[in-house]
Amino acid sequence: MDIKKLISEMTIEEKASLCSGSDFWHTAPIERLNIPKMMVSDGPHGLRKQELVGDHLGFNNSIKAVCFPTGCTIAASFDRQLIKEVGEYLGESCQAEGVGVLLGPAVNIKRSPLCGRNFEYLSEDPYLSSEMASKQIQGVQSKHVGTSMKHYLANNQEHRRMTSSSEVDERTLREIYLASFETPIKEAQPWTVMCSYNKVNGVFASENHHFLTEVLRDEWGFEGFVVSDWGAVNNRVLGLNAGMDLEMPSSFGLNGKKIVEAVEAGDLSEATLNLSVERILTQVDRFESHRDHQAVFDRDAHHEKAREAAVASMVLLKNEAILPLSENQKIAFIGEFANKPRFQGGGSSNINVHKSSSALSAVACQVTYAQGYDVSEDVIDDAMVEEAVAVAKAAEVAVLFVGLPDAFESEGYDRSHMRLPKSHDHLIAEVTKVQPNVVVVLHNGSPVEMPWVEDVKGILEAYLSGQSVGEATIDLLFGKANPSGKLAETFPLALEDNPSYLFYLGEKDVVEYREGIFVGYRYYDQKKMEVLFPFGHGLSYTSFNYSNMRLSAEAINDNDLVTVTIDITNTGAVFGKEVVQLYVSDLESTVIRPSNELKGFEKVALNPGETKEVTFILNKRSFAYYNTEISDWHVETGDFEIRVGKSSRDIQCVKAIHVTTTLIMRDQYHMNTLLGDLMPNPRAMEILKPVLKGLEQAFGGAEEEKSEAGEAAKAVTNDMKEAMFRYMPLRNFITFSQGHISEEFLQGLIDEMNHLD
Repeated sequence: MDIKKLISEMTIEEKASLCSGSDFWHTAPIERLNIPKMMVSDGPHGLRKQELVGDHLGFNNSIKAVCFPTGCTIAASFDRQLIKEVGEYLGESCQAEGVGVLLGPAVNIKRSPLCGRNFEYLSEDPYLSSEMASKQIQGVQSKHVGTSMKHYLANNQEHRRMTSSSEVDERTLREIYLASFETPIKEAQPWTVMCSYNKVNGVFASENHHFLTEVLRDEWGFEGFVVSDWGAVNNRVLGLNAGMDLEMPSSFGLNGKKIVEAVEAGDLSEATLNLSVERILTQVDRFESHRDHQAVFDRDAHHEKAREAAVASMVLLKNEAILPLSENQKIAFIGEFANKPRFQGGGSSNINVHKSSSALSAVACQVTYAQGYDVSEDVIDDAMVEEAVAVAKAAEVAVLFVGLPDAFESEGYDRSHMRLPKSHDHLIAEVTKVQPNVVVVLHNGSPVEMPWVEDVKGILEAYLSGQSVGEATIDLLFGKANPSGKLAETFPLALEDNPSYLFYLGEKDVVEYREGIFVGYRYYDQKKMEVLFPFGHGLSYTSFNYSNMRLSAEAINDNDLVTVTIDITNTGAVFGKEVVQLYVSDLESTVIRPSNELKGFEKVALNPGETKEVTFILNKRSFAYYNTEISDWHVETGDFEIRVGKSSRDIQCVKAIHVTTTLIMRDQYHMNTLLGDLMPNPRAMEILKPVLKGLEQAFGGAEEEKSEAGEAAKAVTNDMKEAMFRYMPLRNFITFSQGHISEEFLQGLIDEMNHLD
């Protein structure tokens, strides 16, 4: 369609109508001009297309579809190609069902383990989150179906989510929360971005011109349209002026009328309205032009892909020579999740699956089963526990299936603690009293505390692995596949250890992000704090050796690229995949920075005895922090370490590199500049030489006695003198010179220093 021509033929009322949905899931059509409506549908790990009554909280039924592993799960695969392929399958299902935009992926950072929607978010780390999201977007959109990356911006809790204000400093936004969106925008260009409910620093995300226009479009080059989260519109006209194009769901003409009135009153320019209409129609036409009306999707084939993704994503947290299991062993499966697993989250991402599997239905050998608990309520049932203990005692190995029921985590509310249901913890405690060989399989969307971690021999984190969870779990438990997932988030020992703990829910509608850039492992690693399981952790049934790490250069300028290469060898007896992780550490930073930051990862597949070379390419952003003084990314000249390993806490190889900045930053000295800040500049110190000599004499004194006490006093005096010099502002030269240095003379020296080349 000729979009500009169509817009020129529209009335103001028609243009306004296009800026709101026609119902819960469709954009507005204009029959007079043959403009069709386009359907959007919830994701991000499956298609939740609602055929009749629409809602955004999962209350009403949707079509039968396939549930792939949720975001928390597939992020743990650290597999870019896999998530891209899953995206392609999701795109296929959308084409088959006539859905133009899939609402996902969700890339909000996991600030706290308590967030009710953590199950669909990817990571606590923005680099991992952005890399995985980029590939999923590319996969979906390769099928000529759009995505809607969400929820922009700083939407990290469900508590008061429609009115709260996330108070975040600029550097933290840039390095953590914006960074999760930036790379997908630049590299994958999602058709739409969904703005969040909350305010950011006091301004609703749906009305925030700085983030919707200045950052998203002007700086990053976003070409699509911005859609509101369902019900996120506060002031429709302010939203349009800020760059929020499409309101969802329909306001049934209410906001359309306000738009027309605003244009007539001069509060909204017709040019701005035209631009939003053009953005929306561009994507509608993009879908319609490539619509495949004969498309179908093979749900059984998608089920198998979901199984592959689940196998690649589950994380083996602990294994004391108990896994893999043998089908010849006498095995007990205990826990209702063995029979009815929780494999997806609640709310807007809940998929009406066409089929699902459980570990109990998928296991090929004979196992005994005990329910152990009732998932519908958190009550200890003594009879169930007694039966489970008896079954466990009679077996050689007991596999306990536990986790978080639907009621414990969902869209709409946050968790109040990090514990499992008490019935689950009690069951594990009782079984481990009679059975030394216990494996725990966890079904949960976010970290949990594990008071029993030392009492069991194996822990498999299945997360929420989609409808193929049963087959995937059996594949891994019995060694038909080798675990290769790695944690995309830290598991702290206790909720109180989390850096956001004291400030998480905020006070009424104000939520302060006081932990700043120290989110997740950035905090735990900086404090060298003991954790339950670190970021990037995950075990295998084989072993890997890291060797022969080399750099393309030992010294670079910040605009240069550096290639990092390392050899990875499978030193075990079975095929396996290893996630090789690269972290960068600034050893000489003058600003507060984390000790470790993930800047690269690759998943490599190796046969026993095989060695492969893994290569990373690092750029300026790999070494930079966001400098708010220059409003840009900045690398300080100095030494860095490049660390390659198996997790943030298991570094195998380290190489040093010196990076020199190409940015000339001229310090502007003034009366309150500290002498210590001038000391690294020899030319400035030369200019100050005349006044420094007089200052040293002013602080001089009689020599201390040559006694032991005198030597101690002298040491204290010298330390004190050095500290006083280092932290003395230049203005104090006037006072302490006893009248020998005038203000005019000192200002002249400062001016001379400020004009150094």
